[in-house]
Amino acid sequence: MTKTTSKTQKKSHFRANEYVVYPTHGVGRIVLIEEREIAGAKLELFVISFEKDKMTLRVPTAKAESIGMRPLADVDTLGKALDTLRGRARVKRVMWSRRAQEYEQKINSGDLISIAEVVRDLHRADDQQEQSYSERQLYEAALQRLTRELAVVEKIDETDAVKRVESALVRRAA
Repeated sequence: MTKTTSKTQKKSHFRANEYVVYPTHGVGRIVLIEEREIAGAKLELFVISFEKDKMTLRVPTAKAESIGMRPLADVDTLGKALDTLRGRARVKRVMWSRRAQEYEQKINSGDLISIAEVVRDLHRADDQQEQSYSERQLYEAALQRLTRELAVVEKIDETDAVKRVESALVRRAA
């Protein structure tokens, strides 16, 4: 009985019209919670819309937390992420392919602080050498995830969120 109760509590954790973070896709909005019959079993699903990517995802409600779906970051976590941007870049002295793999894992973890670390480590000031294509791709992906969450949490548009992130990165360089 206890398991059923805890599952019921987990289901009520997320609600329709609420923004959530899905680890591998970033910020999305639960448009509805539907019940479908799949392989003869009734399954309750979150229908999550990622408007910027023009994508809809269905996630079983019972699996949402175990796969890493989480509510938006709170103001404290957002502050820590912005503080992370102001820190010194930590670039490991390993082959690029290994670093790229680690950056990709951090981005897909859905953890805002880890994503901020990727943005910080891959950011290039105007006076620094240009990034490779793959560095730029990873940087853009991390920046997009960070700014989308920042924009939704602070109820600002993404352009203003990018400006906030860039000002934190510029303060680091100064």
